[in-house]
Amino acid sequence: MTTTTFSTPRDLLRYAVTRFNAAKLFFGHGSAEAFDEAAYLVLHTLKLPLDRLEPFLDAKLLPEEVLQVLAVIERRTVERVPAAYLTNEAWLGTYAFYVDERVLVPRSFIAELIPNYFSPWVQDPFAVENVLELCTGSGCLAIMLADVFQNAVVDAVDISKDALAVAERNIRDYKLEGRVNPIASDLYENVPFKKYDLIVTNPPYVNARSMATLPPEYLREPQIALHGGEDGMDLVRQIVAGAAERLTPEGILVVEIGNEAEYAEAAFGHLGLTWLTTSAGDEAVFLLTAEQLQNA
Repeated sequence: MTTTTFSTPRDLLRYAVTRFNAAKLFFGHGSAEAFDEAAYLVLHTLKLPLDRLEPFLDAKLLPEEVLQVLAVIERRTVERVPAAYLTNEAWLGTYAFYVDERVLVPRSFIAELIPNYFSPWVQDPFAVENVLELCTGSGCLAIMLADVFQNAVVDAVDISKDALAVAERNIRDYKLEGRVNPIASDLYENVPFKKYDLIVTNPPYVNARSMATLPPEYLREPQIALHGGEDGMDLVRQIVAGAAERLTPEGILVVEIGNEAEYAEAAFGHLGLTWLTTSAGDEAVFLLTAEQLQNA
């Protein structure tokens, strides 16, 4: 096969879809299927608008452009590198973030709840002054929180200094220095002792059995950001246990636990979890009020 085999994005798109399907790639980092991911990688590599495939499908490509796209397709197929690491870009809603292998590829159902201010649990978004985001990774949720809660300062915590370096880059890109504060800390350990209106977290929550069956794409990510112990709740227990003394009287704790609702209910069901509705259904994100936590 030579570059002359391919002359247009249409050729490369067809080839990529075939390669991706034949290799049985896993699509869990933003794309739903082979075609979507192939289109994204072809357009991004050729520096074309990501939302305008049709006008360029039959454009004639230079040989060096064909080689660039083929190299990306090869890495995605053979090395099983997530697309976001190939492009150093990930999207949550309308927000784009820089990412690399130092952080998880951003994906969070909490991101769906932020634009609506966690309504009705937060009645006055402009009264929110202090937000704590634990396990921030790339800083994506912290940035979205600061953008929406315009009077708030967001403390963005992670145990990984490598992850915080990525978060700092994203904070600079969004010009939120001073409003989003990256903090190197093992959960609450180095967090300023003050009261927060919101504590938000998408922590490591994958249980041990699921960790053993993760697809290769997930194994390219920092495992510390995935593994949540035998039942997935090791860090969640610490977060819940420490939240009461950190929240204002009207404050709330919002926790994402993915597919681990059964384990979350077993660990915290006695507190009376409120399950929030997201595109994943009603069992991916739970909420606890300061009052519930105080009475635990």
